[in-house]
Amino acid sequence: MALTIRRAEERGKARFGWLDSKHTFSFGHYYDPEHLGFGPLRVINEDRVAPGAGFPTHPHANMEIISYVLDGALEHKDSLGTGSVIRPGDVQRMTAGTGVRHSEFNASKTDPVHFLQIWIIPEADGLEPSYEQKAFTEEQKRGRLRLLASRAGREGSLIVHRDVDLYAAIIGPDESVSHRLESGRRAWVQVARGSVKVNGKDLRAGDGAAVSEPGDLEVVGVADSEVLLFDIAD
Repeated sequence: MALTIRRAEERGKARFGWLDSKHTFSFGHYYDPEHLGFGPLRVINEDRVAPGAGFPTHPHANMEIISYVLDGALEHKDSLGTGSVIRPGDVQRMTAGTGVRHSEFNASKTDPVHFLQIWIIPEADGLEPSYEQKAFTEEQKRGRLRLLASRAGREGSLIVHRDVDLYAAIIGPDESVSHRLESGRRAWVQVARGSVKVNGKDLRAGDGAAVSEPGDLEVVGVADSEVLLFDIAD
């Protein structure tokens, strides 16, 4: 099973004083025709936002947007009347559909917030806008791949309007998790923190790896690590 590795230092970058953002795929002013996305997985942005700063109200449409907080607290408000604070362990899904406006701010005046923003192209345009947020404890992810989002919302996961299964695992040194990638599916592994070996290949925080053929994936911790895995229908 071959892996195509996308190194952290190769990602696009945006710095605005209050924001340090790394783009795995083309986004905003960063354009790379070799990295436009991976199937319906369109965006993985690693954002660090300064205390009290954030993204003012802006529009989205026809996109599934997932926020995954690693450190700090992210305050979300949108035109659906939804307001919440997302903390480590929380996962939020917003279906932009026919159109939604929202803002995201660092909820702390003293500490930065570090999070991943993920965009997935939905199976259809014009969906009704909606929002969902759930908490997944460290114990639920420790030493196993915990399903966070899926098309049918199985196993208590968030519903995402695409045939994509999103998992997360927290593993320590020499701990491992494995996943069977079936025929007709592809996978993307994103290292959120720490360092791991994926089928023997070294990946560090910010690295990603594309897998486009079926087989067994094994992720072994080199240091204390947090990993996301996307299992995607072709």
